[in-house]
Amino acid sequence: MDGIADLADDFDQIALVVDWLDACRKRDLAALLDLYADDATLDCRCGGIKVSEGRAELESYWRPRLDALSPAAFELEEITPTTEGVVLDYLSHEGEPVRIAFTFSRDARILHTACAPAGQALQQKVADITDHAG
Repeated sequence: MDGIADLADDFDQIALVVDWLDACRKRDLAALLDLYADDATLDCRCGGIKVSEGRAELESYWRPRLDALSPAAFELEEITPTTEGVVLDYLSHEGEPVRIAFTFSRDARILHTACAPAGQALQQKVADITDHAG
């Protein structure tokens, strides 16, 4: 492999999640969407089940959330690397505690996220992400 390909495999996953939080805090929808792979999926269990796939659906999911931020929105609670990616505990656009699990593509973009209100069992969703990522 050449050096560029090696770099893609060694990217800083936590830094990418921090960039995700920053884009959300700034309400920068374009920057947020650019962090996702073209075929990314989002599985949201906050207030029902919502699955989105691809840039257009992710934009439809995120636009109303970024337009209605609470003062405490996207505050970092805890960030933890895992063997599958990163798990982030943060405050949602409504200021409610949420846990989200990220997996990443080889080209250093978000491939899949699964979120649920903090306190709910997310272990099964984290296991599902592993299955989904292949």
